[in-house]
Amino acid sequence: MTTNVSWLPFEKEPMGKKGLGLIGFPLSHSFSRQFFADKFDKENIQDFYYDVFPIPDISLLPELFNMYPNLLGVNVTIPYKKAVIPYLDDLNEEAAAVGAVNVIKRTQMGLVGYNSDVFGFGESLNKFLQHKDASMINNALVLGNGGAAKAVLYQLPKMGILPTLVSRTPTPDGITYDDLTPDIMNLNRLIIQTTPLGMSPHVDESPNIPYSLLTPRHFLYDLIYNPEETLFLKQGKARGAKTYNGHEMLVLQAIKSWDIWTSDL
Repeated sequence: MTTNVSWLPFEKEPMGKKGLGLIGFPLSHSFSRQFFADKFDKENIQDFYYDVFPIPDISLLPELFNMYPNLLGVNVTIPYKKAVIPYLDDLNEEAAAVGAVNVIKRTQMGLVGYNSDVFGFGESLNKFLQHKDASMINNALVLGNGGAAKAVLYQLPKMGILPTLVSRTPTPDGITYDDLTPDIMNLNRLIIQTTPLGMSPHVDESPNIPYSLLTPRHFLYDLIYNPEETLFLKQGKARGAKTYNGHEMLVLQAIKSWDIWTSDL
């Protein structure tokens, strides 16, 4: 086994335990590691471990699984949700449709990609929109065009909501921040923030939308959970908008990940 590799949490796997983890880069903070540590402790699960693997290049994924033969699967975060796909042997139907992966499972057929963000986002957004003022929301702006945005763009139509992608540069199927006119802001009462802007420690950043056009009729959902209230949400709340962060989505996608990994054990 290769040693002295900075992205390895340990040289040898814990004896007799099945491995789970998180890949991304950098990984300064991990919700998932703490979530699963708490889950294993609370449910007295002793035959699993969960750790982080801050691999500096996605091409190292096969090496990671070769070096850890008991590694059952991993979660995938920024910036690898799309880049990981060529290194997988198969995708389930949902991940293939979304075009992004945040769960990998080692199977007899090789490494298979899944997307539990879709489930986590859909369930948490549905709870957010139970608010009495959320009736007749049929349109939404989706800020960002990364892997998380793809899960959001996939799920919204299933909930009867027409999404519009908003990014810094023009795309064939979206608009730019400069295109956000008063009419567009009025039509799209739901705004979903999927970029890393505002994530700790860069808490003074936020997407460049016209916040002055927000009203109490707007609903702002930020996939970020740290900090609990991003600058994006703060600016919306200051104008009376309802706000929701990504913590519940993370919990739900983590639960879904566990179900995927252990479904045939």
